[in-house]
Amino acid sequence: MADYFTHFSCLIDVGSPDKAARAIALFQELRAADQDADDPEVAGFDIARQDAPEGSSLWIRDDDHGDVEAVIRFVLRLAEELDLTGLWGFQYALTCSRPRLDAFGGGAYAIDLGARKSIGWSSTQEWLVAALNGEDVDA
Repeated sequence: MADYFTHFSCLIDVGSPDKAARAIALFQELRAADQDADDPEVAGFDIARQDAPEGSSLWIRDDDHGDVEAVIRFVLRLAEELDLTGLWGFQYALTCSRPRLDAFGGGAYAIDLGARKSIGWSSTQEWLVAALNGEDVDA
């Protein structure tokens, strides 16, 4: 039997050590609330300070169940709670413990923190299908 994984590892700079502490506290609060939730809000990833304790960057990485959508929801919530602005994004990889057709790939998301929305995403699988169908794709 094959196991499928979603992997990611990225940084987000929240602007100050105080905001980083607030972000960690929010994550821990949401994680505690998720213990009794049917639809957990922050499952599938973990966060930690990158340059503790004086740093303002947070390291976001997958856990055993890597959940890209949960990262996006959390970062958008951080943008609202901490009044973040600018553009931010991350890449993810889809992998498998055994060689399987269509089991590998990945993609990327770009988020406008100030507008509090995703501004675009890319999937390697969709890009490949379009390229093989002779569609005009940006390399």
